[in-house]
Amino acid sequence: MTTHKYDDQVIIPAIGAQLDMWGVDESLTPVGVYFECPEVDLDSYDHIVVCHSGGKDGWAAFLSILESGVDRSKIELWHHDVDGREGSSLMDWLFMADYNRKLAEAFGVPLYFSWLEGGFEGEMLKHESFSKPHVIETPDGVKRLERNTTRAKPGTRRRFPQVSMDLQTRWCSGALKIDVGRRAINNQERFNRGRTLFITGERREESSGRAKYNQLEPHFCDRRSGKLSRHVDHWRPVLHWSEEEVWAILERHRVIPPVPYRLGWGRSSCMTCIYNGPRIWATMREYFPERVRAIQAYEHEFKTTISRDRIDVVDIATRGKPLEIDDAEALEQAMKTEYTLPIMLPEGQRWQIPKGAFGVESCGAD
Repeated sequence: MTTHKYDDQVIIPAIGAQLDMWGVDESLTPVGVYFECPEVDLDSYDHIVVCHSGGKDGWAAFLSILESGVDRSKIELWHHDVDGREGSSLMDWLFMADYNRKLAEAFGVPLYFSWLEGGFEGEMLKHESFSKPHVIETPDGVKRLERNTTRAKPGTRRRFPQVSMDLQTRWCSGALKIDVGRRAINNQERFNRGRTLFITGERREESSGRAKYNQLEPHFCDRRSGKLSRHVDHWRPVLHWSEEEVWAILERHRVIPPVPYRLGWGRSSCMTCIYNGPRIWATMREYFPERVRAIQAYEHEFKTTISRDRIDVVDIATRGKPLEIDDAEALEQAMKTEYTLPIMLPEGQRWQIPKGAFGVESCGAD
């Protein structure tokens, strides 16, 4: 299973791919769906939401709309905290939340966090109970969205998500990002008025599945024909871009490559992602051993490994050679919660392509 296969086939199904599979004539494509749509009329939207995990493709999507000259007051960044705000630091990079804060400040746009209460670790430890509420930041303050347990039944996880096409098996993307974002839209009155553009940074070059994505289509929270008249479009502005174009726009705006790429990672996702290969686990065992020990402890407790191959995470690490990290500044930052490095390259310094660019070592989806 490839890194993006689950997202391709389950989380964000491509309408165009479905039509092709069913043999439906392209002329019957639903209204508002465009396979190719490299430009949209940004001025026609009242709200422009840019999902930003902290990786290069989210950066490229954000910078691309800035280059269009859109009214910056319409833009807001959204970041889903994978580990939540209740004390866990099991999965994500320690500095990632503060990094997103600093980049929003650097560009003068608001940033709204959202998360599943208890984060990844809390959801993973669920035992004969309901999932915790979602928490979303809004212009009017923080909202805690309780679960409707009238029809639901208590559930138990007690294991890591696994690489799988089944949402109940690989539950991290759905529970910690997709569902959180859905509720953040559905539970804010401001999105029931006017038009909203929801932007994400997928690229067709990443996989054969993403190559079939529509570039513009109604978001799954869209209710433009219903009682709410909630108009939400989903646009992927860099869907047709190459990785070269992504790095080029970061260089053009003098954005310093995010820390994971400087360390040699090919992507910026969860640090302890279920898609990590032997070389990434070997690197983590070398430089971040406490993270590997934490994963291993849960593997022993659950009697289920983080790998679908039923191989202990330490054994996986022994099968790879650690990356040689020569960026001491980035390595030091990776061990801190507060982001203390510059977002933008200081004047007089030369922009450099990071070590992880165009690499094969990844750690999950951006």
